Amino acid sequence: MWVRACCAWLLFSCSLLSAAVDRRIAVEWRDGQPQGQILVTKGSLDSLCIMRGKGALKGAGGFKATAAGPFRIEALVRGCDDSYGQAATIVTVKTADNPFSFFLRDASTDQPVYIPEYGVVVTEASDRRSYTEIETAIKARGGLSKLERLAAEPEECFDSAAANTRSLTCQTWLGLSRDIRLFSIGDRLEWIQPRFHGDEVALPENGDQPCRYKFLLGRGWGPVSRITRRLEDGVLPILHGALIDDDITYNLTAFVSLESSTLTGENLRGTHYLVADGFGAGHMFTPEQQARYDALAPEEMNRPEETVLFMRIEAANAASVPRYAFFRNPAPGPADDFSFATVAPYTFDGAEGLGVFESGRVFAVSTLDGKPLRQEQAAVEVRPGGSAVLEVRLLHRPVSRERALKLREASFEQRHAECRAFWQHKLDSAARIHVPEPRIDKMLRAGLLHLDLITYGLEPDSTLTATIGVYSAIGSESSPIIQFMDAMGWHETARRALTYFLDKQHDDGFMQNFGGYMLETGAALWSLGEHYRYTRDDDWVRRIEPKLVKACEYLHAWRERNMNDSLRGRGYGMLEGKVADPNDPFHSFMLNGYAYLGLARVAEMLAAVDPKESARWSREAEALKADIRTTFFESMGRSPVIPLGGGAWCPTAPPWPEHQGPLGLFTDGGRWFSHGAMQIRDALGPLYLVYQEVLAPEETASTFLVNFNSEMMTSRNTAFSQPYYSRHPVVHLLRGEVRPFLKAYYNTVASLADRQTYTFWEHYFGASPHKTHEEGWFMMQTRWMLCLEKGTGIKLLPGVPRAWLDRGKRIDLERVATYFGPLSLHVESAADRDAVHAEVDCSGARRPGFVELRLPHPQGRKALRVTGGVYDPQTETVRIEPFSGRAEVSAEF
Repeated sequence: MWVRACCAWLLFSCSLLSAAVDRRIAVEWRDGQPQGQILVTKGSLDSLCIMRGKGALKGAGGFKATAAGPFRIEALVRGCDDSYGQAATIVTVKTADNPFSFFLRDASTDQPVYIPEYGVVVTEASDRRSYTEIETAIKARGGLSKLERLAAEPEECFDSAAANTRSLTCQTWLGLSRDIRLFSIGDRLEWIQPRFHGDEVALPENGDQPCRYKFLLGRGWGPVSRITRRLEDGVLPILHGALIDDDITYNLTAFVSLESSTLTGENLRGTHYLVADGFGAGHMFTPEQQARYDALAPEEMNRPEETVLFMRIEAANAASVPRYAFFRNPAPGPADDFSFATVAPYTFDGAEGLGVFESGRVFAVSTLDGKPLRQEQAAVEVRPGGSAVLEVRLLHRPVSRERALKLREASFEQRHAECRAFWQHKLDSAARIHVPEPRIDKMLRAGLLHLDLITYGLEPDSTLTATIGVYSAIGSESSPIIQFMDAMGWHETARRALTYFLDKQHDDGFMQNFGGYMLETGAALWSLGEHYRYTRDDDWVRRIEPKLVKACEYLHAWRERNMNDSLRGRGYGMLEGKVADPNDPFHSFMLNGYAYLGLARVAEMLAAVDPKESARWSREAEALKADIRTTFFESMGRSPVIPLGGGAWCPTAPPWPEHQGPLGLFTDGGRWFSHGAMQIRDALGPLYLVYQEVLAPEETASTFLVNFNSEMMTSRNTAFSQPYYSRHPVVHLLRGEVRPFLKAYYNTVASLADRQTYTFWEHYFGASPHKTHEEGWFMMQTRWMLCLEKGTGIKLLPGVPRAWLDRGKRIDLERVATYFGPLSLHVESAADRDAVHAEVDCSGARRPGFVELRLPHPQGRKALRVTGGVYDPQTETVRIEPFSGRAEVSAEF
């Protein structure tokens, strides 16, 4: 009946789209004794016969080899072999061990389906070649898959990546951390936008609508654009900009401080996390949370002093004759940069240098060369070698004239020094990482402060919300942010940020804070578990155990709702629900992988404090893992294989079992384009299971997923649209694939982050600035390429570029947090000879059982002499086992 139904569907669809065809195909195994069944989707199996080897046929499409050796079956299939469209026929070879599927159109003599891992080929019946003959012919072509090509290329570097990828610029966010009162500055240094985190500040003077303050350095848009920007020291959230307009160079410095108080950690109050959450795009409140927000917001939004953007612009004349410097003082305007319209009516008080709304409140205080600016637009004559200095204090929200005049007296130099010391103190409180590539070295420190800048809450010890760009915190997207804070020794900050998910947990145990996402419970539990691995804080676990158990019980009940026999192999025992913006309420592998990770980590956390509960959730985690794996392998068996560049074909898998094959192949039709890319949902697919510990990195299925991802969903081994959502870079690291990892690592950061200020976008089309989720993953990738835990030990430098060990270079980690306690590493390459010396210290009570130190020579040479451990020339690693807590390693090449 099933075959007749498929045939009827096929004839109907083909009458609309194309004619049905009869194709004789052959499936041949190299050896073994395969047995199974031939199934046809959107077509019919008309006949089946054995052409090589001994075997028997049984039932509808059943076959069984009865002797070892080559085995060949031939089938007559009726169906559609269109090159595209949902009517295309799919043939499934359903065997117990290695099931696979293929489009009927792909059974061809010139490009046979060849799966060497399974020892099987599919070709036309008229192709009488054996498996071995086909394999030999394919290998003789000398083709390479994308990953094979990457493995043969020189290691990627930033300069190569930058030369071959798009260069994005991004607005810069400045603020105080903990406090949602931010300022963003446009990448062309022409506008300033006060923000309450995700919202632009609305003013009663502008009809309770936002306004953007426009200003100008120089003469304006012209045939030449010579604008550069940087962070102070390359790392601090103090913006420096330069605009060269012929003989005049404008140098800008901007930072945020408090209106009247000295900017110190002790004076920083912050914003209550729930109020900050309410200003995050996409936030979700329960009725009780909304009521609490409504009660807190009036006081939180009316603090006794404002935050202030301090900005200095120095115009220097390099000509031998006088030149004019042109200034436009900040003034309210529309968000459209090219509009001549104004918004809120205002006046400029030239006697005092004040920008004043009709309400009488002052939005800006300006001086020129130390005196009140007399007019808001000016051409200032500057003598040769001289300069003119415009200073602006722009208030987050306007204040009274009296407060503005007092603010004018504040010393720019003093406030600058205070701001610098404030941020430097934060850096000094973290672990230190030094790498010999200046850009990456600076990005790690700048990035940590970028994360901290938009992590909000009341100081000194209340709950924090680790927000992500303009959005509220999300259990999934906040995870790399919080985990990098933990890795850098900010355990208390990380704990406070994790408390957000516990404080906002629903009464039934569910965690959901953003946009209807359903994956936050598992992802948040995973991050809680990672914090425990860093700290081993059993007292903390005891305090939060009721919430942990409640979350696990919610996941268990969710699973039970899906323990329906109709879902066997198609989502049995798995959770259903959306994992990202698209409304895809399916049994997503990503969703379930996070649920497994969360349950497994809770079992680990409770092992010492509540062994009975620990055992309970360990069993639940393993049961979920088994259900995920069953459904995944069923789905992969039904999903059509795709060709790789080397001539082999690769099994694929959909992001959820409700679909037959990758959505980007449109095997079941649909409209899957989203967020600027055709395969955005596939990027959220089963490759996550490797990262989420459901599939082992070395499994054959993992190899298939990595190849499938690389071949179909990357350019320069970088995913499209929101590339840090793809987990393949860390999977490469877990598999020891350094060159593919570095290809992804450098091309992603070069194409998505502002190369001058290191701020990340969310998407290539410029959606969502200051996206700390992306920045967090970049930093976690860097952490793992330097230090990656594996079982009972640690792998050091598993993914670093060879260039980092060139002569005279060094790598330092100082008290970087690991699962085994703080770790310090010093690696230095001799300046005068081919030798490397390393010192490792991880001497706490939880020290690792072994350490593997990778020492890749810049020219690929193998070490001639090694002391301090056992050297493996193939992996270029020195293994120290057992590890006593301290070790020294020397290698000569």
